[in-house]
Amino acid sequence: MDYEVEYNNRARVPENPALIAGWARDAAAYRARHTPRPITYGHGARNTMDLFPGDRDGPIVVFIHGGYWQALDGSFFSHLAGGLNAHGLSVAIPSYDLCPDVTVDHIIQQMRTASRELARLGRPLVMSGHSAGGHLAACMLATDWPAFDASLDRGLVIAAYTISGLFDLAPLVDTSINKALHLDQAAAVAASPLFWKAPVRGSLDALVGGNESAEYFRQSRAIVEQWGTGIATRFGTVPDANHFTAIAPLADPHSPMVRRLVELAADRFQ
Repeated sequence: MDYEVEYNNRARVPENPALIAGWARDAAAYRARHTPRPITYGHGARNTMDLFPGDRDGPIVVFIHGGYWQALDGSFFSHLAGGLNAHGLSVAIPSYDLCPDVTVDHIIQQMRTASRELARLGRPLVMSGHSAGGHLAACMLATDWPAFDASLDRGLVIAAYTISGLFDLAPLVDTSINKALHLDQAAAVAASPLFWKAPVRGSLDALVGGNESAEYFRQSRAIVEQWGTGIATRFGTVPDANHFTAIAPLADPHSPMVRRLVELAADRFQ
């Protein structure tokens, strides 16, 4: 299989610059109407989160952005809080340092540190994420939180909802994507939640854009099957969506994607 063709989403979707510019425009407009609360979780310039508060108690939904761990930041995705904010749910959108300045493993640790900071608010977390962010969301569900920090509850993360996630990083090693990641096979496997000890609590939804490559379908199906022996898992598609448009339903309060996240947040209190 030609992994370069399978994973090079910018080549697969030539109109991606216009789509990304649209994200930035829509995100800026949303921030202008809904000023977020900034939260820092470290000393670096990118160790920040935007919290878009809702008017309901209950879990915070975290959205972790993609960009193959080497591009973008949370400010491109502010508008994706809109669908959940309309239901009264709070949404946190973190940024993180990028490869090659740091490793993928370092970014995993940063998202754990960000989650610990959110835990100070006294509310459980529903992790969502797109592409590399889907990888990081799955990593958070599989994290042993008391082992990371003895003050944290095992149930800090109650669900993960991944959109076009990457859970097996080994196929990326021989692609152009790895120029910034600097992964060898051992590091790729170590950073792949598909090969971690599966979580024993919570749930996983793994969605893929309907027009994405076969490898993206394989990735999500594999983790749903692997983790489904111990927790509730679901595989689904976003109809007629490519890698960049698959996240658009998050901005729509009436979309099935938003309705499912509202359901996952509500499950904590049933």
